[in-house]
Amino acid sequence: MKVILLENVRKVGSIGEIIDVKRGFARNYLIAHKKALFASKENIKEVEKIKNDLNKKDQDKKNLARDINEKLKNKEYVIRKLSTENRELYGSVKPTEISKVLKDTDNIDINPSMIQPVKEIKSLGLYDVILNLHPEIQSQIKIKVIQEEESK
Repeated sequence: MKVILLENVRKVGSIGEIIDVKRGFARNYLIAHKKALFASKENIKEVEKIKNDLNKKDQDKKNLARDINEKLKNKEYVIRKLSTENRELYGSVKPTEISKVLKDTDNIDINPSMIQPVKEIKSLGLYDVILNLHPEIQSQIKIKVIQEEESK
């Protein structure tokens, strides 16, 4: 299925590009998230007209991502979790928890879908986490998981 991209998408293409993707990917992700339009003649003409606006919006998103990257670069955040005697967690640390910690600590709102732990966080320790802030900008933070004291 041919679609026209309305924003830069990592590993897919850039604004205004007409690409051929699988039907499900186009309908369920690109079009549903307003990242693309069907490649009809009318839509191609429409995208050509608004291409400058789309590039400006993308540049604004990129600048915002750069600012967030500067604030977060190589920072370490602490998450307290209950664990067993052999340092295993009762569950794992999910991107939604990491997003909440970033919001509470530095008032930075990051969508959990942009958060990508390098490996699953299932025990106490220090972990690297990659943040996909923009198709061209990635940031890395560290998450330190420590023992939460049980209340008796």
